Amino acid sequence: MAARMDFSPPFAIIEGGYTNDNVPDMDNEKLDNEKQVTLGKPPRHLSIMQHCVSSGRLIAEANLELDVGIVVHKSSSDEKTEFLPVLRSGSCAEIGPKQYMEDEHICIDDLIGHLETTTKVPSPGAFYGVFDGHGGTGAAKFIRDNILKFIVEDSHFPICVEKAIKSAFLKADYAFADASSLDISSGTTALTALIFGRTLIIANAGDCRAVLGRRGRAIEMSKDHKPNCTSERLRIEKLGGVIYDGYLNGQLSVARALGDWHMKGPKGSACPLSAEPELQETDLTDEDEFLIMGCDGLWDVMSSQCAVTTARKELMLHNDPERCSRELVREALKRNTCDNLTVIVVCFSAEPPPRIEIPQSCVRRSISSEGLNLLKGVLDC
Repeated sequence: MAARMDFSPPFAIIEGGYTNDNVPDMDNEKLDNEKQVTLGKPPRHLSIMQHCVSSGRLIAEANLELDVGIVVHKSSSDEKTEFLPVLRSGSCAEIGPKQYMEDEHICIDDLIGHLETTTKVPSPGAFYGVFDGHGGTGAAKFIRDNILKFIVEDSHFPICVEKAIKSAFLKADYAFADASSLDISSGTTALTALIFGRTLIIANAGDCRAVLGRRGRAIEMSKDHKPNCTSERLRIEKLGGVIYDGYLNGQLSVARALGDWHMKGPKGSACPLSAEPELQETDLTDEDEFLIMGCDGLWDVMSSQCAVTTARKELMLHNDPERCSRELVREALKRNTCDNLTVIVVCFSAEPPPRIEIPQSCVRRSISSEGLNLLKGVLDC
């Protein structure tokens, strides 16, 4: 909801419920019963009193919905656990102003059907990835083609998916080093999203980014691994690396990547350029509307909130994640991005995002944090 309202409630509070001033007066016997409860006296007719109180509450809530235009939600933990996403995705990739296209990506909306395995995994399942290559396309293509295989074949899968993903990133990096037919001096960042049931697991190594759209608010699900980032700088310097003008060892603008074996030591040794991903996990609810995954060509010219605001507006118009991803790419090109562009939009519902309406009220209104984020996104765009 875009605004938060402060009500001076037209309710007289009694123990166990509310009565509305607009609700017709209950008979004296019922009111006496309620007074006895507040005074600690035993009620004359407990069942009648309970019925009157609950009825008063229902009428009060109904009047609140009609008068103010909002719904009184009976929230419970059971409602959230019942949510299961309906997964559908769209993607767009453009070479942009660069001479070569070095990005790769993958979209699998039906993971169980894709794997054709008897392994018991929660449904629905999906897998998405964006791989921003540099120094050639060898590393990005290799990781795109093999990262999922390393995940599902790991001994920890599917009991401990987080360990399986971390292990898979390192195994894929080592396997690329052994691929004699490829230029192992090429490298790639890697951003993956794995969905099992309601669980979303984001793994990132590099400066691609995943952003969750939650009722119009941008929730960043990954951290950009830039050499100048404080935590990355400390890790790099502790391992003997240096940063020149924002570049790791004066060569690379990211602090984590797969490949780039000319900058790494023997397998298994710690080095400033790491292939280990950072993971972030969340349980999806009906407030989570879509996920945006993009390479740095998008995020160099657009904030996370602006991307969510733009995507939500597009989905409300046509409800097509592929058209939505194309619009994000088009907007980044208009803003003169200097890099390749790859964007994936994953929707969690078959329906478009609902319109966020501000209920009419004669009571003073203050803007909510969600409304403020929406306003920031509009102004940023």
